[in-house]
Amino acid sequence: MMSDKLKEIDFEAAIEDYLINQGGYKKGNPQVFDRGLALDKETLIAFVKTTQLKKWERYTDIYGESAEDAFIKRFSKEVKANGLLAVLRKGFKDRGIEFRVCFFKPETAINPDTVKLYDQNSLHCTRQLHYSLLNENSIDMVLFLNGIPVVSLELKCQFTGQTAHHAINQYQFDRASKDPIFEFRNRVLVHFAVDLFEVYMTTGLKCKDTYFLPFNQGSNGSGNVGGKGNPLNPNGYQTAYLWEKVLCKDQLMELLHKYMHLQKELIEDEKGKKTTKETMIFPRYHQLDVVTKLLGDVKANGAGKNYLIQHSAGSGKSNSIAWLAHRLAGLHNNGDEKIFQSIIVVTDRKVLDSQLQDTIYQFDHVLGVVECIDEKKHAVDLRDALNAGKRIIITTLQKFPVIYKEVEVIGKNFAIIVDEAHSSQTGEAAQKLKKALGNSEEILEEYRQMESQTEAQTKDDEDKLVEELLSHGQLSNLSFFAFTATPKAKTLQLFGVKQADDTFRAFHIYSMRQAIEEEFILDVLKNYTTYHMYYQITKKVADDPNLETGKAIKEISKYESLHPHNLAQKTAIMVEHFRSNTKNKIGGRAKAMVVTSSRLHAVRYLFEFRRYIKAQGYDELSVLVAFSGSVNDQGDDFTEEKINQDKQGKTIKENQLKGQFHSADFNVLIVAEKYQTGFDEPLLHTMFVDKKLSGVKAVQTLSRLNRTMKGKEDTFVLDFVNNAEDILKSFQPYYEAAVLECETDPNVVYDLKNALDQYQIYQPSEVEHFAIAYYDQDEANIQGLLTGCLKPAMDRFEAKEPDEQEVFKSALARFVRIYAFIIQVCRLYDKDLQKFYVYAKFLAKCLPKDVAVKLDLADKIVLEYYKLTKSYDGEIVMESSVDYIANIKGGVGSIEVKKDPLSSIIEKMNERFGTAFAEQDKVLEQMKNDFAKDDKIVNAAKAKDRSLFKYLYEQRFKDVAVNRYESNDLFFMNLFGDETKMKFVMDMMSDVIFNELGSIENKA
Repeated sequence: MMSDKLKEIDFEAAIEDYLINQGGYKKGNPQVFDRGLALDKETLIAFVKTTQLKKWERYTDIYGESAEDAFIKRFSKEVKANGLLAVLRKGFKDRGIEFRVCFFKPETAINPDTVKLYDQNSLHCTRQLHYSLLNENSIDMVLFLNGIPVVSLELKCQFTGQTAHHAINQYQFDRASKDPIFEFRNRVLVHFAVDLFEVYMTTGLKCKDTYFLPFNQGSNGSGNVGGKGNPLNPNGYQTAYLWEKVLCKDQLMELLHKYMHLQKELIEDEKGKKTTKETMIFPRYHQLDVVTKLLGDVKANGAGKNYLIQHSAGSGKSNSIAWLAHRLAGLHNNGDEKIFQSIIVVTDRKVLDSQLQDTIYQFDHVLGVVECIDEKKHAVDLRDALNAGKRIIITTLQKFPVIYKEVEVIGKNFAIIVDEAHSSQTGEAAQKLKKALGNSEEILEEYRQMESQTEAQTKDDEDKLVEELLSHGQLSNLSFFAFTATPKAKTLQLFGVKQADDTFRAFHIYSMRQAIEEEFILDVLKNYTTYHMYYQITKKVADDPNLETGKAIKEISKYESLHPHNLAQKTAIMVEHFRSNTKNKIGGRAKAMVVTSSRLHAVRYLFEFRRYIKAQGYDELSVLVAFSGSVNDQGDDFTEEKINQDKQGKTIKENQLKGQFHSADFNVLIVAEKYQTGFDEPLLHTMFVDKKLSGVKAVQTLSRLNRTMKGKEDTFVLDFVNNAEDILKSFQPYYEAAVLECETDPNVVYDLKNALDQYQIYQPSEVEHFAIAYYDQDEANIQGLLTGCLKPAMDRFEAKEPDEQEVFKSALARFVRIYAFIIQVCRLYDKDLQKFYVYAKFLAKCLPKDVAVKLDLADKIVLEYYKLTKSYDGEIVMESSVDYIANIKGGVGSIEVKKDPLSSIIEKMNERFGTAFAEQDKVLEQMKNDFAKDDKIVNAAKAKDRSLFKYLYEQRFKDVAVNRYESNDLFFMNLFGDETKMKFVMDMMSDVIFNELGSIENKA
């Protein structure tokens, strides 16, 4: 027999007991609820009379005995027109009288009247509310604000055999949106399905299409590493956080006031019809938790700390940033003093600009709160916005170097929110941001004491150098809030929290694991296939030159990867996989991306895709390409816009490419660097990888697939280059938490400087003279002076051997990067090293580019054998474990260059990539040799007469194939038995043979 204490009703009673006795609620009476109006009219009218008595008296003078009915009628009409959330926030007017239906908590306690009004809000917890005009269905619990229903809860108890999913089923099939209480945006604003272990949430009931989001903390608590679900609560219910931390009076009022908003999105269907989609946004638990914890820490500690937020893709980062920016803008300390003058959001995303503005306008109803300094505006606009104290400023990092000397910062604190923190935050532009906003008065006094100087002594010729030193390290008036899913070592040390064991980790974590388990993103490693490429290279020149081994190996790999046979084989695999698998996904709308290793690869792949598609008659397949700049291939220049055309043959401009790819007209996008990060296309299902990927780049690239949408159930990756083990190694640190093993030793910059000194390319006196000129930029001939200081070093550099030049250049660039990072983390107060840094930075820019001699082996080697085989097919499983990221080390690479004969290098490459080739794998070279014996075909190729060559080639192809039949019987049995395959092989080899025969030297 079930215990009396283990039923659903007891769960319900426990929640009610907490809300009434500790949560700021009163017990509600379901009998006073008007089902038609979906209101507790008595409570709403009583609140207005109590808090706005004089207005109510004026109102009754106008309406007399019908005042209450007139008020409810006007309220309902305003809600219908503008939505309940808008009416809760700004009230409404009737006949010139402005009423508020609730009062939110003021930012400060300076005005006791506003605090009193907030305290007079009346919140009720009502159980078993019968809501429908059609039947006697009831909701387990409804929370009212001044008689207005704002939250509903359906509760289930595992001890009686039901879970939150039964509650979700009830909402989907028994809670009709035609009942006034469930009318989207006009009455109940958020619905919770709750059981003893889990919570789910939605803001709109759409019958069977209703989608509930997990509203759980994570298996180890919010902000910590873990998966889905909730941690053990030793003091009560596992889901108690919902009523204790979310639905209690102060938090619910804050959610209604400063978090919930109506998101409007313009949607265009396949026929071009545009409609506005409205979504009520309620924060997910980790979003609410991160903002709450950040605000609490800032309030307790003030400005001057850095915070790293490691939130996975699918975390809703844009909304988290919007909420944080708005809340920081109004944050006051315990003395009711505003903490930050301005909030600066550093981002390159246009979507965040508009989203921030729309969201914050709903909170404040004041235009101009958000100042967007986009590409249409200038750096002076940023300066003016900062000096005017604009509350929230959205800008790019690149505008700060222009105005960093012109910002008034004395006595001002700034919060800087960094959208997608990465290595650019440790560069020169980031340093200029700190110089622009940092108040260095406190540090200046510290410097004087350290140097035993008075203020008068500090004002010497080194003013500007000292000013530079004072911007190093953390500044007490700047707080950084850095968001990223994939923090690198520098990001972790610069923004992360140092732990007791000297490691660094993020302040708040929403892991990839949790996002996957909660189904906010897809696991892109779930279906992963790799191919292994085997090939054998032959030397086709008589001589055997000694070549630098490393460069020669790279050139051989490049030759093989660009070889027409290689491109043709891979293209066939990709196209056929797309047609047989990908195109059937997401209701036939799925798309694919091909990731290539260079712009030249992207161009050649595009033409090979088009050739193959045309040859096979696959009219339903259309391909686009994305790359920057211009590519020269065998004398022809190609740009992205030049070779992308829409179905009508019109040029597709760069800013139209994403839209065209999203449309039904195109299926495949070939990319080189572009769109590997920050590209959000939910229809992207398959990725073909023909590029070496590792670390953060691998995670960011493959994560283009992880976006969810209705009908998208899985993803697929086909990788020609990387193996499963390497991909796992790249993803593992970001599956749960990226942890820096220990901080970088600042002395690493001295190690690098010492190594650079050994090359004897610069002299201390030259560095000193450069620094004097650099920090005295009032000099009219400043450029001439600086170049004069650099010229001796440049001359000495030119006298070095090419290999030594290459190592020095690399080491110099490394010093500049690492020093720029170190001075963001700590303050060295080393004038000499700062002088060398500015000298090194300019010297690195002036040294000649591409000092190493390029190696071209195309005319010395030939692809003899080639084989492509599947090497892995299945899931790459990530594990729950702590993975440490190594810190930055010093040191300069060796200048020893190993050289080997070309034949020896080829032998090593063949050992690495070769295998036991079957006779059929030799077909390409064998048949090419056969065609080389036909003078007519060779002469046509050498004369570049493609039409004559094509005629002779196609006439001879089957004869050549027949002659090879005996030694390659298996291959040719398949070939002659399939006319389509015969045509494919013939077409594929045509370009290869034409080009190779055309380059044969004339016979003696």
